[in-house]
Amino acid sequence: MELNWIDGFEIKVRIDNGTAVISANREGLLSLANHLKSLAEEPPGSHIHLDAYNSLEEGSFELILEKKGLH
Repeated sequence: MELNWIDGFEIKVRIDNGTAVISANREGLLSLANHLKSLAEEPPGSHIHLDAYNSLEEGSFELILEKKGLH
């Protein structure tokens, strides 16, 4: 699956009192929207793994976006 990143994206994932919070600028939100659209076209079980080493801001928690199966 090809991920389409918008230049200048910034995305951070943090946990605040047990709640996952995704903070992003405009480019980051558009990039995530593109990723979700791409993931929707993939087979069940497909996923996108984002972390501070490949796309998220330093100090971010890992984020896994997964397409659910029929169950």
